Amino acid sequence: MALENGNQNGKEEIKFLDGPRSRWQEFKFIVKVAIEFIRGFRALHFTGPCVTVFGSARFSETHPYYQMTRDLSAAIARMGFTIMTGGGPGIMEAANRGARDVGGRSVGCNIVLPMEQHPNPYLDKYVNFRYFFVRKTLLIKYSYAFVIMPGGFGTLDEMFEAMTLIQTRKIKDFPVIIFSKDYHFELMQHIEKMLANKTISEKDLELFLVTDSVDEAVALIKKSIERFGLSHEKPHPLRWLLELTD
Repeated sequence: MALENGNQNGKEEIKFLDGPRSRWQEFKFIVKVAIEFIRGFRALHFTGPCVTVFGSARFSETHPYYQMTRDLSAAIARMGFTIMTGGGPGIMEAANRGARDVGGRSVGCNIVLPMEQHPNPYLDKYVNFRYFFVRKTLLIKYSYAFVIMPGGFGTLDEMFEAMTLIQTRKIKDFPVIIFSKDYHFELMQHIEKMLANKTISEKDLELFLVTDSVDEAVALIKKSIERFGLSHEKPHPLRWLLELTD
């Protein structure tokens, strides 16, 4: 009886669990997703080679991880890369701010949430998304390296998705840099446990670097520039989706 008299808003939130919707509803959803992808392509097409920095939105400006991220992102931006983040506060803001500190480019893929988050003030360009999976796809699509700063569920989700795509050769073996040995100590122990149980291979440990050194992280990204022959030349615009250039 309590279930029948439950809050209507709750029913609305879980209605997707009821199974397939009408074909018309499913079609409208596909159109919404396609539109969101197109908006993302238009906004980010001419951002140039990016390095994406993942991390928690919950660290304040005074936290050591904030300054650590700012310093690392500044060093990466000096190499000519655009710093890309989820566009929100905390670690994301620190990364975009680091790029701004040295005159580098800074972009964000912001997720629209009820309580958070608003685009941080250090973005040259950003695009808002309603769907996490669209946002995550674009964060990966334009990146030539991934930096994993301290974070929560979302950060780990993004890290393991990037490493899974590299492991399965869905994307090239771009660098994955996990920053802060202390914060990620237990995570590395769990990865060693996976290796011991043969759920990953010894070679999979080569997919990422765990470090506290800005210089070591920058050196790995420099190697990727040489390996993949990246160019910082400005592309000639071909605006097939009516993209806007800066």
